[in-house]
Amino acid sequence: MGSRQIIEKSLSMLKSLPRISLSNIRDNPGSRKNYKRGRGQHGGDKHGAGNKGSGQRQNYMRLGYETGNNPFYLRVPQEQYYRGHHHRRQYPPLSLNALQAMVDTDRLDVTKPIDIASIIKSGLYTIHPDQKHYGIQLTDEGADRFAAKLNIEVQWATEPVIAAIERNGGTITTAYYDPHSLFLLKNPKKFFETGQAIPRRMIPPPDVIEYYSKPENRGYLADPEIISQERLKLAQKYGYQLPNLESDPDYNMLCERKDPRQIFYGLEPGWVINLKDECILKLKDEDLLRFYAS
Repeated sequence: MGSRQIIEKSLSMLKSLPRISLSNIRDNPGSRKNYKRGRGQHGGDKHGAGNKGSGQRQNYMRLGYETGNNPFYLRVPQEQYYRGHHHRRQYPPLSLNALQAMVDTDRLDVTKPIDIASIIKSGLYTIHPDQKHYGIQLTDEGADRFAAKLNIEVQWATEPVIAAIERNGGTITTAYYDPHSLFLLKNPKKFFETGQAIPRRMIPPPDVIEYYSKPENRGYLADPEIISQERLKLAQKYGYQLPNLESDPDYNMLCERKDPRQIFYGLEPGWVINLKDECILKLKDEDLLRFYAS
């Protein structure tokens, strides 16, 4: 069939077909789906949700709840695992591998001390103090590939993690924060907008004060001179050459520490941050200075 015959046949088909208008436009078959819910099993109006209670409202009970009865972990007191479970502190883990990724992608500024506020600001880690989260637990996953030199403050760390940090010339500190201080560190801007004075950080409770007082754990309440000795012992134990901090050009940054009652770096308790005027209101009253002193 020649091209002229094809053209003539096409024109004849167009003459016989109706013109396109709003009255004859249709969707393709199957392009629209009906999401309307059907009737109940017996012609009711509950749509399969049932009558009353959590089934109808979809307000399901929490996991482990036994409708007013004594739960399992209280019925079986011999199970020591559940003793004091509602008071236990949780430390969401952060691996050295993830920490190195934050440094490589410029999520963290290694020229400044790093604390929980800096890590949350990166957008790759968060905590929920209302769910008994008490800070960061730094894990040793990726310790053999960790190569950043930084001054970091976490809430829980093991010996391999401390060795991985100090092997590269960095420093690590474990410090305790109460839930109210963690709320401020999680969203400092929201707190500064209220115009309140920065509170003091609370001291650790009796069951963890020993952990934060040990130089082996690099606790913030330990003696700095004993910590220097423990750094050397750990280097001898793991077989690496401990870098000399005194000759490091970043010595002041690597040795910077917060006061035991301080929450933010560079901001002392009692100060008021004015975001609107971009200024800091500092204390001058003797009684207030005495109250907010460590």
